[in-house]
Amino acid sequence: MLSQRDIDRIWFGCGNFGGMGSSPKLRHAGDSEEQALKLLDHARRVGLRRFDTANTYGGGVSEAVLGKWLGAQDSEFRQTAQIATKVGNPHGCPAGETPLSRTQIAYHLDQSLGRLGLEWIDLYYIHEFDRVTPLEETLEAMTRAAEAGKIASFGVSNASFADVKAVRSLAGAALRFEYVQNEFNLLATTDARELIPWCAEHGLRCVAFSPLAGGLLTGKYRLGEAPARDTRLAHAADLYSGYLNAENFAAIEQLRRSAEAAQQTMAEAALRFVLDTTGVDGLIIAPRRIEHFASLGLAER
Repeated sequence: MLSQRDIDRIWFGCGNFGGMGSSPKLRHAGDSEEQALKLLDHARRVGLRRFDTANTYGGGVSEAVLGKWLGAQDSEFRQTAQIATKVGNPHGCPAGETPLSRTQIAYHLDQSLGRLGLEWIDLYYIHEFDRVTPLEETLEAMTRAAEAGKIASFGVSNASFADVKAVRSLAGAALRFEYVQNEFNLLATTDARELIPWCAEHGLRCVAFSPLAGGLLTGKYRLGEAPARDTRLAHAADLYSGYLNAENFAAIEQLRRSAEAAQQTMAEAALRFVLDTTGVDGLIIAPRRIEHFASLGLAER
């Protein structure tokens, strides 16, 4: 089982509430409000106090459900919980606008605060860099939000090494640039070469999303076999096509053997790989069933 220190490093991802991520085409594949609330209740029972969402997950449903749940919790929990959300996904941007313009950031930040029922957001991420809006304009909008007391700290997601260095060089003292959230797992280790060590050296916290590689590292898929219905791979195969090769499935088989030798589930072993990577501050999990928590090494406390 995971230690308390491990649990303190884990964020509960709400990206499946009301849809699967930000894509409008995957709204049918998301968790219902009823299921999402049950998952949040269980996340609290196993000791999780960090929650990650985005303005475009489920078309805003994710933030709304998380906000409803937070509003039903006691004041002590709400004061200690940490909430992260994001802005800048193209699916949230109307035609003729750019996702990270000052007007879009200001608008979506207020929308997120309203859905979440919060006066400020603990951690506000750039979801994706839009490559059109000047970075200076984006960071100015974030700085204004920080100065207005609407965000406590700031981060970037889906960021290249060059992106991270550029943001750090341009962000002023009023904007607490603290987090970098990228994909990182046993099958996607590129960031371990330069970005993660550099972030650790410069006081930035790296958070890994997709630590189970979309479920591949649980061992439930086989190379060349069609995925089961209603699985992530069945709904969004194109997102994971880069993983589907013989080399990766050989690594998955090796993970299976090492997990069995250590008397762990494959999911536990996959999380352990990420948590034990020097420079990684934390990771995001997104279990969709109550029983998935136990397979991750999370038990009620």
